[in-house]
Amino acid sequence: MQFVGIDDVVWDSRGLVPAIVQDATTGQVLMLAYMNRESLQLSQERGETWFWSRSRQALWHKGSTSGNTQTIREIRLDCDADALLVLVDTAGPACHTGATSCFYRTMKGKDCESDD
Repeated sequence: MQFVGIDDVVWDSRGLVPAIVQDATTGQVLMLAYMNRESLQLSQERGETWFWSRSRQALWHKGSTSGNTQTIREIRLDCDADALLVLVDTAGPACHTGATSCFYRTMKGKDCESDD
């Protein structure tokens, strides 16, 4: 395994990087959020996920109000250094709707399942 640091991350024009959050035990993709340098540093230092809210323009600690925190096992950087994979242990659902994962809806289409 190759180890990298925060200075290896390629940030977008807004200073953000997408972070895919995955359950470290089941492999289920839980959510997609964005991190800036500060939220990534906080995540590394504190061992729980912190993100940058693009709508509120503010840092947020996942689970600070719901209690559904995410304890980080590992953070990986993709081959282009412009996306993160955050492997976590969860203390509840990831989605604000109460669903385990934010990816609970399936799109219809030519090659997708439909209910017709």
